[in-house]
Amino acid sequence: MELILLILPEGMSPPVLYLLLAVSFAASFITVAFGIGGGGILLAAMATLVPPAALIPTHGVIQIGSNLGRVMLTFRHIFWPALPGFAAGSVIGAAIGGSVAVNLPPEWVQLGVGGFILWSVLGRAPRAVRDWPLTVGVISSVLTMFFGASGLFVAVFTKAQTLPRHAHVATHAALMTLQHAIKTVTFGMLGFAFAGWLPFLAAMIVAGFAGTLAGKTLLNRIDDRRFKLALDVILILLSLRLTYAGMRDLLR
Repeated sequence: MELILLILPEGMSPPVLYLLLAVSFAASFITVAFGIGGGGILLAAMATLVPPAALIPTHGVIQIGSNLGRVMLTFRHIFWPALPGFAAGSVIGAAIGGSVAVNLPPEWVQLGVGGFILWSVLGRAPRAVRDWPLTVGVISSVLTMFFGASGLFVAVFTKAQTLPRHAHVATHAALMTLQHAIKTVTFGMLGFAFAGWLPFLAAMIVAGFAGTLAGKTLLNRIDDRRFKLALDVILILLSLRLTYAGMRDLLR
């Protein structure tokens, strides 16, 4: 019990901590097994249980740990040509997002991202997403500073590379590790105090890594065709959810 009290951030109860640890495990499991979805699920859960001012910064640190765990387990499958341009774009996007993105109406961001993903899955990803990692880095980094989970947008780019399932998971994890690290540094420079959250963040990362190990077992058992089908279904469902949430907030 003393250990739990050390982990708890101020104002959080043990039941809430247990729930978030379980969600962290499940989110990492889903992302490894099916390529996407876990970051958005974790963000949705944290949005109802974590103070708004701490939501995006703490979610970013947890996502660093979660994605880094996937990188460690799938390192040899990473598609390296995608990383340099994306990293440069993420730095530019974080600089823009730190000063501009907070002023964007969230409902329009949700509608835009949801519609874009749906179009890209059912049609063909535009050339700017397929061939220009710098552009993807800039746009997704602006989105993640404001919206938190940009993994859906980055997944469209990763999917457009037509990689085998292990390479898709590895490359997407590497891209998101870079982006969330840049975002975390930016929030630190903007003055967010991470120190009081460190034990909680460490516990969430450990739970996420356990989910990563479990998810990799399922990833090894499914073939590329089923993986891509599951990825498309998850992308479509999440894009519809974003579109619905944006329309609901817009019409309020």
